[in-house]
Amino acid sequence: MAAVGPGSASAAGPGAPTQRRHLRTSGCGFAIGTTTAWRYIREGVDLLAALADDVHAAVERASRLAYTILDGTLIPIDRLADERPYYSGKHKQHGMNVQLLADPVGRLVWASPALPGAVHDLTAARTVGLIDAMTGVGVKTFADKGYQGASGTIRTPFKRHRHRPWLSRGQRDVNRSHARIRAIGERAVATLKSWRVLTELRCCPHRATALVQAIFVLQLIEEGRYSG
Repeated sequence: MAAVGPGSASAAGPGAPTQRRHLRTSGCGFAIGTTTAWRYIREGVDLLAALADDVHAAVERASRLAYTILDGTLIPIDRLADERPYYSGKHKQHGMNVQLLADPVGRLVWASPALPGAVHDLTAARTVGLIDAMTGVGVKTFADKGYQGASGTIRTPFKRHRHRPWLSRGQRDVNRSHARIRAIGERAVATLKSWRVLTELRCCPHRATALVQAIFVLQLIEEGRYSG
């Protein structure tokens, strides 16, 4: 499974010269064909992904924390310009939207199934059931302005609008404290994206969920936090 680990080349699929070379090298090392190597890697990824928590199991673990940090990230994909469902206007590129939960020290708690990049972060969090689940167990969760309107236990910073053109000093102080907490969550995003297979997915976008969740399981194992 080194093909999907940190520092390795992408092994999402045999769609690029680098990936084909990677598969040929793996095949030669184990005296198997390129197609067989590809099948074994795909099966291994699917097996690891099946070990990942669903949203309810993740929230149950999160309920033991003082609070969590919610953030969304875009996993770039090599899609054509006319495939609008995958185009993120926020990031100005095609990709898959993944919602991440982090603990108070910035470690990954959960990575959601991947949705098309055009899906807004708040919509994505609702679609995967994260907001309802977090609110249901009363877990305080810090998120950025993109999640305003989530309500429940989701805490977002104060935002200026037509009826509130200026923030009070107290509100600005709250926003600064909120930003310091959310900054810790960026470590979880950086941890996920340190796996080079996610630099740009060169496979069917529907494979993104399996890859992200397989990587999440491997990351927990690497950190000694996987409980099985």
